Amino acid sequence: MTDRPRRESSRRGPTLADRVGAKAARKLAAQRDASHGVWFGLGMMGVIGWSVAIPTVLGAVLGLWLDSRYPGSRSWTLALLVAGLVLGCVNACRWVAKEDKAMRNGDRDE
Repeated sequence: MTDRPRRESSRRGPTLADRVGAKAARKLAAQRDASHGVWFGLGMMGVIGWSVAIPTVLGAVLGLWLDSRYPGSRSWTLALLVAGLVLGCVNACRWVAKEDKAMRNGDRDE
């Protein structure tokens, strides 16, 4: 009769001790990695900012050039500025999600 509860608990998933051990291992691995300090975080914010700013500015410049070459009732500058902003935000979101997944898995490529 004592074998039955053991089988049921093993089917439920990881125990509390397993989860605490996994969290402790992740925390120790994060503490060992000295590159994850305040400056690292500020640098990552800069990278994310540039990944949004560059497509936005390029879209605006291309739009200004198109507006000067082909004047019309539509503003290429505004349309391409918004397109560059959206493209930059999507790029930043994908990059942040990839970095988050890599940090959670511990497979960070430097």
